[in-house]
Amino acid sequence: MADTILIVDDEQHIIDLAKLYLEKEGFKTDSADNGLLALRMILDDKPALVVLDLMLPQLDGWEVCRRVRAESDVPIIMLTARSDDIDRIVGLELGADDYLTKPFNPRELVARVKAILRRTEKRILAPEPPLDRVIAIENLVIYPERRLVTVDGDSIGLRVKEFDLLLTLAENKGMVFTREKLLDVVWGYDFAGETRTVDVHVAHLRHKLRGMRPTIDTVWGVGYRLDG
Repeated sequence: MADTILIVDDEQHIIDLAKLYLEKEGFKTDSADNGLLALRMILDDKPALVVLDLMLPQLDGWEVCRRVRAESDVPIIMLTARSDDIDRIVGLELGADDYLTKPFNPRELVARVKAILRRTEKRILAPEPPLDRVIAIENLVIYPERRLVTVDGDSIGLRVKEFDLLLTLAENKGMVFTREKLLDVVWGYDFAGETRTVDVHVAHLRHKLRGMRPTIDTVWGVGYRLDG
């Protein structure tokens, strides 16, 4: 059965354009033109991925994302009509997986959808590793299969991408990752240009894991590494 992509926008021509290109690639699509309807469809119908505009009537995209993330890890690509960094950063902080700025190339939208779904499918289909695997680095302990992180024995709540990013760095302690490489490994696609996604997630990890030894170090002009 084809994956269903929910397109949420109050501009019908945006919905029509996205549907045209996504359906041509074999996806099923559904749509909503306001935030309240979108929220109900996401939670009830459980689409494979949501393309979510920020500026919506009744309930804006930020609030939709926030409420969805309280109950679901469904992938979300946010659409913003502005190029302001603040829109992108707030969306990522609320748990969006990616974003596109309007006007967007519909082929790029399709590419992003495919890449995120490939990553999601890999995670679901990956063979179960031994349940007793533990990564311990000073006062940081990661239980990969339980997706549990503790610092000094206290459990730390992380979002999906935050956990995946931390795990990647911890499994390769001391190795420097460029932002582009982290996008490829953690988000599962090559991302041309804007790498703010990684910076935002690193900032979240540093805040949530404050007091953690080891540290996530910035290697200026290159990227990040976990040192301990």
